[in-house]
Amino acid sequence: MSKQIHSVASRGVQLQAYTWGDSSKTPIVLLHGYPDNHLVWQSVAERLAEQYYVVSYDVRGAGGSSKPKGRKHYKFDLLRADFSAVVDALLPDRDFHLAGHDWGSIQGWEFVTASPERERILSYSTISGPCLDHVGYWFRERLNKHGARAALKQGMNSWYIAMFQLPVLPELMWRFIGPRWTTILDKVEGIREPEVNPSQTDDGALGVWLYRANMVPKLLNPEPRYAKCPIQLLVPTRDRFVSTALFDDLSHWVDELYRRDIDACHWVTIEETDKVAAMISEFVMAVEAKNAPTTLKAFRVRGAVVDTQEVAV
Repeated sequence: MSKQIHSVASRGVQLQAYTWGDSSKTPIVLLHGYPDNHLVWQSVAERLAEQYYVVSYDVRGAGGSSKPKGRKHYKFDLLRADFSAVVDALLPDRDFHLAGHDWGSIQGWEFVTASPERERILSYSTISGPCLDHVGYWFRERLNKHGARAALKQGMNSWYIAMFQLPVLPELMWRFIGPRWTTILDKVEGIREPEVNPSQTDDGALGVWLYRANMVPKLLNPEPRYAKCPIQLLVPTRDRFVSTALFDDLSHWVDELYRRDIDACHWVTIEETDKVAAMISEFVMAVEAKNAPTTLKAFRVRGAVVDTQEVAV
């Protein structure tokens, strides 16, 4: 499936966006995370494009998009503006479905709970990226109610977040890591990228500004964030960075929540391309047909517990 390239202006930057498939079909927007660009979704996008119109874009600082430096250029208000610019340009006056991975998923939570576009988002599939406000409340809840062990475990898993707050060092590290990233993924996670990312070093080095601009303020001063659209939580159970326990309280914030576990690592969009594409497609079809509660009943979350007690797919 061929990929079309677009340029979208937003708040002083140019965003490189991509589309696959027939524009008359139901649209799905895919958001990439760190330290990636849209290529982390490409294989999934190609499969989804057989049935849908697929849109993705390189977040500011990544891929073919502008690469500003400094904390002020990566705050959530600008990320929301970028998202609005892309969907307004490529999906004018249209509702759409959304999926996000890693930092793309973190951004997605902002969009489905706090952006003007939330009324246009029909469903959201989230992978390995919690809402930072939800995480802030999650830590408070556990530290206040004898859940310090879970909080400590997640803190240890997220050691790199503290390191990313340091000046200069993360950028210098990426000058070494970037050219070796494909080998690192192969050795550590046992996966191979279908297409080598030519901007990997810059994507990693500049992407740390996402953490510096947003992580600490959100965790220390979380705000209530409620989602109205149906949400599908796809959980890679071998994720080294995001503990599955972080999602235990999601039903507090989401009315219609479905959870599907996948035996995969953090980069599940590469490791289990067909499975991720199929799950997103099934969810979109169920929501479009207005029968998600029936067709996905086995995965519906009630209270803080999954109906099927951690269904593995």
